[in-house]
Amino acid sequence: MALAGFSVIKSSGFISGRAITGLTRKRFKSSYGGLKDEDRIFTNLYGRHDWRLKGALSRGQWYKTKEIILKGQDWILEEVKKSGLRGRGGAGFPSGLKWSFMKGAKDDRPKYLVVNADEGEPGTCKDREIMRHDPHTLVEGCLVAGRAMEARAGVFENNSV
Repeated sequence: MALAGFSVIKSSGFISGRAITGLTRKRFKSSYGGLKDEDRIFTNLYGRHDWRLKGALSRGQWYKTKEIILKGQDWILEEVKKSGLRGRGGAGFPSGLKWSFMKGAKDDRPKYLVVNADEGEPGTCKDREIMRHDPHTLVEGCLVAGRAMEARAGVFENNSV
């Protein structure tokens, strides 16, 4: 019997040199909630593909980015809200809502997009893999986010180096 979220695979193997048959191994589904494996944003975290521009283009990065930017701030904010995209932090705060706070600032002060790539938490190593293996996805996302927030510039913050 399979548990929710798992599929069961029957196999055989060796444990301490003894043959064992009928082992049950649990494997995660490739779909979680409404998200499928092909819905992943970062598709090269393990560095299995070319990280350069040619490789990024072959994986669909930079596809219609110009059209997205030209649709404007309100359209981007609404699409991000509808997508359900959430932050990668512990609270999982809705990204579209957070980005919309910048729209409310009506003064003349400049707005900046700050990418926190600091891996100060013990055992954290997600940011370096994104920057190393999927940099085009990160820069493309920064461009769209910056447009949605009307940011003047972007800053990458990393105290690890």
